[in-house]
Amino acid sequence: MNRHVANSFRLLPVAAVLAAGAALAPAASAAPAKPVKPASTIRLADNPYQRGPAPTEASVTAEKGPFAIETIPVPAGSGTGFNKGTIYAPTDLSQGTFGAIVVSPGFVSPEAWISWYGPRLASQGFVVMTLETNSLVDVPAARGDQLLAGLDWLTGKSSVKNRIDTSRTAVMGHSMGGGGTLEAANKRPSLKADIPLAPWDTNYNFPNIATPTLIMGADNDFIAPASSMAESYYNNIKTAPEKAYLLLKNAGHMTFVSPNTTIAKYSIAWMKRFVDNDTRYDQFLCPAPKPDAGIAKYLDTCPNG
Repeated sequence: MNRHVANSFRLLPVAAVLAAGAALAPAASAAPAKPVKPASTIRLADNPYQRGPAPTEASVTAEKGPFAIETIPVPAGSGTGFNKGTIYAPTDLSQGTFGAIVVSPGFVSPEAWISWYGPRLASQGFVVMTLETNSLVDVPAARGDQLLAGLDWLTGKSSVKNRIDTSRTAVMGHSMGGGGTLEAANKRPSLKADIPLAPWDTNYNFPNIATPTLIMGADNDFIAPASSMAESYYNNIKTAPEKAYLLLKNAGHMTFVSPNTTIAKYSIAWMKRFVDNDTRYDQFLCPAPKPDAGIAKYLDTCPNG
């Protein structure tokens, strides 16, 4: 077994300690339902998938985007192949339907720890579902299957299915959920984007990934060491049309479970660029971002370059 992977196995109990000792965020609750505006007067842009105003540095770093959203609990048993979760969905369909994103938490991590991605992404013009995994100790491959099962239910059977363009879907996840993200993208090349966050997986072989992939790691991550995991996965992906690797500066494995401007900015830009095919977001991705207070390293192929 690779020495770094072996070290990561030994460090898994550290994740359990972190999980047990951290205070859980309160479970998401249903917000009062807001009227959904019909898509009867859709405004078509040159790019029919473009949603929202022209982006700025302020808009991609803001805690809330331009779309009002509602929160819808997804009880256990709602669908097959996944446990339960929470939907965050824009209520205004006057610009058309939206791409869909499903997010998985990591090893011994509850949904609450990745819940912040829901409203952050949805308010930028996506239908997002955050998952509670079947088991807190599910391996990456199982998490990948759950991401795809959740995505199929969200786009095909959920109460917001009519707000979704089923041809534009994406997945993301943290830790073993990040490994699950890679597994899901390898299994379903039709995905438009995937973002593994501090991914952990003993599998390094993803020959079928044909999805624009943004992998994020942390320079002080001792659970999923970035050099032997996140960056190695990036280097091993040969078939993605576009890929990027962002190494957070002065960050650790658990940095990803709390709101973070750098994580949000590049997640939004990547999803908008590849799920919505919105080239207005190229400005944040190409030329490649330079190291700064939040970024230690950035590798990429640049959009369409």
